[in-house]
Amino acid sequence: MADVVIALGSNLGDSLNYLHRALLKTRSLGTILKIASLYKSSAYGFQEQPDFLNTVLILNTKLKPLALLKALKKIEMDLGRTRTKRWGPREIDLDIILYDQLKIISDTLTLPHPDFHNRNFVLLPLSEIAPEMNSPVHDTTVSALLEKCGDKTQITLVDKSWYTNGPEF
Repeated sequence: MADVVIALGSNLGDSLNYLHRALLKTRSLGTILKIASLYKSSAYGFQEQPDFLNTVLILNTKLKPLALLKALKKIEMDLGRTRTKRWGPREIDLDIILYDQLKIISDTLTLPHPDFHNRNFVLLPLSEIAPEMNSPVHDTTVSALLEKCGDKTQITLVDKSWYTNGPEF
């Protein structure tokens, strides 16, 4: 069993509904241990697009990294994600950020996520639920990474218990 940090984001359509549905489907992949508050953030990378709703969760799973990645991509597809532009708008985005203390570099998957330490929309919610979690690449805690993060993206708290207001959770 592995503890995995998964980032969830959406900025197209009914974003909150996409996040609720992704959360429900993610439950089939293991046990959700913690879910962060919901945040609104301006776009990272390609900035000419709507604001995102973002959160993270910690999942305890039996799935190996590549099997988990495949399962998350299937959830995205099942929810109607269309891929148009890198860092562009999306109905739903599910990214593996950390998988225990594993380090992987391949054409298919890089762990930890190669840019998570530069993204407030990942670090802020993760520091809320696991501030002392250590990054195996940066050899420091999530809260320390957040303090050092140079990301100036606007981010605001939307709802601390957003997941309790969704269907069947």
